[in-house]
Amino acid sequence: MTAKQEVLLVALVDLSADVDAGRRYEDAVLALLGRHGGRLERRLRTGDGETEVHVIRFAARAGLDAFLVDPDRVALRAELGDAAPVTRVLEVRDV
Repeated sequence: MTAKQEVLLVALVDLSADVDAGRRYEDAVLALLGRHGGRLERRLRTGDGETEVHVIRFAARAGLDAFLVDPDRVALRAELGDAAPVTRVLEVRDV
């Protein structure tokens, strides 16, 4: 695995619609990362508990692409509906 193949992401997750449901969803979805060559490097939470920051690394872009369409992930999101967290994902690089 080379650094060029890796994909490094920072996800800003707004849980404010339903904090408890959002946390359960994130727990379940983050557990799926390994299926696709991904790993959670950091999980941080704001003092009010309504926002999380995740640092996630995938071994290859194909893993990220597969994670995004993982049927279990899609089903979990659909199950939550409007209570699903709103997430902004940024692709970043080490400097």
